[in-house]
Amino acid sequence: MKHADMIKFIKSLSTDEASQVFRDMLNNDPILLKQAYETALKIVKDVDVDGIMNDVFCSLESLDIDDLSSRSGRTRYGYTDPSDASWEMFEEELDPYIDEMKKNQERGLPGIAKIYCIGIVKGLLLYDNESRSDFYDWVQDAPGEYIARVIDEWKKGKPGNEDIAEVMSIARGEPS
Repeated sequence: MKHADMIKFIKSLSTDEASQVFRDMLNNDPILLKQAYETALKIVKDVDVDGIMNDVFCSLESLDIDDLSSRSGRTRYGYTDPSDASWEMFEEELDPYIDEMKKNQERGLPGIAKIYCIGIVKGLLLYDNESRSDFYDWVQDAPGEYIARVIDEWKKGKPGNEDIAEVMSIARGEPS
């Protein structure tokens, strides 16, 4: 079979099929396993505080008052308070970043988890200080509360005292 045909065939695999091929290859080839690990590590480590901060800010800033209206009020299942719905939407936007922070702790990458923590905290501070959205009016207290939650979650990874002091300083808005 020609090289181009093999590539075409492999590209036609479903995600599950491709994952199975990849797992089988890694299980059978220690050199390929090491290469895959090093490549994955490079990808995971390719993060920066400012990028995460901007992503968090943009995610929160994209929350829309019209979406809040559609998720709150009377429904056939009862009544959803707009304040409750707004906080729920806020949390849903933050969850992927917090999950990634925790995943990096579980991976044994405390430095990357710290970068996520700082990026999330800075994104929340930026949203608190710079948001001009109508949605912000519904969640004015959320950034401060979630800063504390993010830091508490990050501390579960048992960072050192120096790292904790640095993150707490950033959370207080002190210049770094």
